[in-house]
Amino acid sequence: MTRRSRARTAVVLRVSAVDGDEGSILPLVIAACALGIAVILMVSAASSLYLERVRLSSLADAAALAGAESFDVDGPVDPGALAADGDGAPHPVLTDAGVADTVRGFLAEEPPSGLHDLHVDAATSPDGRSARVTLSCTWHPPVASLLVPDGVRIDVTSTARGVLVGPGAAPAGPAGVG
Repeated sequence: MTRRSRARTAVVLRVSAVDGDEGSILPLVIAACALGIAVILMVSAASSLYLERVRLSSLADAAALAGAESFDVDGPVDPGALAADGDGAPHPVLTDAGVADTVRGFLAEEPPSGLHDLHVDAATSPDGRSARVTLSCTWHPPVASLLVPDGVRIDVTSTARGVLVGPGAAPAGPAGVG
């Protein structure tokens, strides 16, 4: 190599060092790792929120079913406790107070674990045959709870209908279909 080519090589090396090509991969690696951790935290938070909503929905379904079966078939027969539909089949008449008492009793007997700040927002019988229950609770993210310190409120509503089955009653099956 001649003296002139060595000088050119030295100038090229100095120019590439001045352009800032050295060490530029470290910020990219740090940014990629930070993005990966953020995605993992978001997916875990979304999964936790979904599972909490499913648990609350299952509890609301069970409470609505308990409310729909809040009538007493073995007790004294109250003439107003049974009514007949268009086909003449008897069905129980539910009251808002009866549904609400049964739902509160159900939740007291089977206390759910892991649901924070559980409330019965409504427990009614909109048509006298169905029970509608609205439950709510507060969800807290599993890892990044500093971002949402008060949590996120989850509300679910479930409706159930009790059907009498037996002689003279509606046939068994969904919506009276045997």
